[in-house]
Amino acid sequence: QVHLMEDGGGLVQAGGSLRLSCAASGSIYHINYMGWYRQVPGEQRELVATISRGNTTNYADSVTGRFTVSRDNTKNTVYLQMNSLKPEDTAVYYCYVGGVDSNRISLSSWGQGTRVTVSS
Repeated sequence: QVHLMEDGGGLVQAGGSLRLSCAASGSIYHINYMGWYRQVPGEQRELVATISRGNTTNYADSVTGRFTVSRDNTKNTVYLQMNSLKPEDTAVYYCYVGGVDSNRISLSSWGQGTRVTVSS
């Protein structure tokens, strides 16, 4: 079983910055794909940013140039640096991890979510 621990959400004024982190632990063989998604009540969860094991990144158009996703494979941790935050970035942010567990079975796990609120 894989457990994801998220940290770093909170309240910030527009134009400010926050850094989210998500550490994976448990029965992990290796992690291929890590990412961040967000969800606003009443709406579908949407992709924010993803990063492959080889550090290939992908961003939603709405965050390109403002957010940076990175990972530390030695710690099984993914980060999301969020700069120039806007009120429309307000959401619950979820990390996602995809890979292979210690039994060599495909794993797919979501974090519990961390709330980000950007005030205008």
